Amino acid sequence: MLVNFEGYKFVDGGVVAAKGFQASGLHCGIRKNKAKKDLSLLTAAGPVPAAGVYTQNKVKGAPIAVCKEHLKDGYAQAVIVNSGIANTCNADGIEKAKGMAHIAAKALGIEDEDVLVGSTGVIGQPLPLEPVQMHIDELFHSLSSDPEGGLRFEEGIMTTDTLPKQVAVEFPLGGKNCRIGGCAKGSGMIHPNMATMLCYLTTDVSITPELLQTALKRVVDDTFNMVSVDGDTSTNDTCIIMASGAAGNAVINSQNEDFTQFVNALYVVLMNLSRMIAADGEGATRLVECVVSGASDKQQARIVAKSVICSSLMKAAIFGADANWGRALCAIGYAPVDVDVNKVDMSFASAAGVLPVCKDGSGIPFSEEMAKEILSQPEVKLLIDLNAGEEKAVAWGCDLTYDYVRINGDYRS
Repeated sequence: MLVNFEGYKFVDGGVVAAKGFQASGLHCGIRKNKAKKDLSLLTAAGPVPAAGVYTQNKVKGAPIAVCKEHLKDGYAQAVIVNSGIANTCNADGIEKAKGMAHIAAKALGIEDEDVLVGSTGVIGQPLPLEPVQMHIDELFHSLSSDPEGGLRFEEGIMTTDTLPKQVAVEFPLGGKNCRIGGCAKGSGMIHPNMATMLCYLTTDVSITPELLQTALKRVVDDTFNMVSVDGDTSTNDTCIIMASGAAGNAVINSQNEDFTQFVNALYVVLMNLSRMIAADGEGATRLVECVVSGASDKQQARIVAKSVICSSLMKAAIFGADANWGRALCAIGYAPVDVDVNKVDMSFASAAGVLPVCKDGSGIPFSEEMAKEILSQPEVKLLIDLNAGEEKAVAWGCDLTYDYVRINGDYRS
């Protein structure tokens, strides 16, 4: 279920919801399964302001190095992405990533430096460029600004995802109707400091590259960096945003009211994509949202929320609909931040109701039957009040199931 804020209207299209973009995706042969798309392309009419954030893993995919190099001037015109092979830990990785950019640039009639690159899939396998070269013209001619083009792009970047993840919103800004849209892939190897995910965003807002980067980093810290599925931080995590300026608003060149409105709209998109990624965690049966309030500062709230959402024992308890709240308190206790655990209050919540289970760091009587019903819902919330201040943070995760092991036990096959 999409979560909205007043003033924002959800629209179709994903990466092509904003004016000025075309996209598509197809199967080129990188993946053995011909039913799955494995190559995607996103384009703007010309070089536009662009920004990116990337994985914090010391092992980084070659496409990240190329993206950083090509984004030094703050502008880009296209993104080409493959799935199936991560192009990571290969001696020729940079060469292959640059080769993908060159193939796309030649087809589009633009400079190599205006093309960004992404890859996702198995680490350590060589990436063949022949399938990309053979299908680039077909991909180019299938580009579309219709929602179908956005969906094809999304399908081309998916790996173990069970469903597409697309969000787009329309909102007023400076007297103009503006849009931000995007899509993401991510299901496993998801952990804070980006997840095993690729995310591509577009907007028709006119904004400088510098403020686009500021906005993206700020919102990612409160969304994608607050998601964990399995505690593994991937090598290829990338989030890219491009801004066409086609909405015709006065260019945002300072952190004014228009900038705040833009940041809020971006949050709506990324928050919903974060929820989708967590809900589609490999083998997951429940979306888990941990809301930490009453923190002394934002950092304390974030650290505590992430510690709880990352607890394998807590995730397993949610899978079993077992109200073992002590596992959450344990995760708060080992979080790398000062917390007075004797002040902690905790409740479980879902569409079935709200159930307090802990007060001042100690257990209180509660109905096990009601707890079972609450924890059996598709979306479960852990409400934690530190009673130490006014700050708040939200983290998203999922339960830990038998299927997670099955999926990752034969991932390469």
